[in-house]
Amino acid sequence: MRKPASFYFFKSKPIVLKDRYEQWRGVAGLLGFTTQERLRVEWMVFYYTAAKEKVTLTAQHFGISRKTFHKWFKRFKDSKYKVRSLADRSRAPHRKRRWEVTLIQEERIRHLRKRYPYYGKKKLKVLYEKEYSEDISTWKIERVIR
Repeated sequence: MRKPASFYFFKSKPIVLKDRYEQWRGVAGLLGFTTQERLRVEWMVFYYTAAKEKVTLTAQHFGISRKTFHKWFKRFKDSKYKVRSLADRSRAPHRKRRWEVTLIQEERIRHLRKRYPYYGKKKLKVLYEKEYSEDISTWKIERVIR
């Protein structure tokens, strides 16, 4: 007697998909969100479930202003509901000023400082401008002296 094909294979298990809110929470966990960032995810979940898409109820429930919720909701919506958009953005400046003293200027200032160790930045500036006939700020001299 021949056995049915189902005997040789594992029984198929139903695929249980998480709803999108559980997925959002899971993604937040995988991304290593901070407590504050996870709370923003909860704002969105509450907004779509318990608050039935009412901003005022969500804001009152979490003790935030409607403006704050709208700010984060807009960011979330504009990113096509990507949880990553609820993370804090960097507050670092886009550009940072670089050291503006050239090597030549630095050497000249050090040379003057060795000759006149008790002079401050203002007197060194006057000497520098006389000797090298080049304009230099006291700030640059101070940076080298330090």
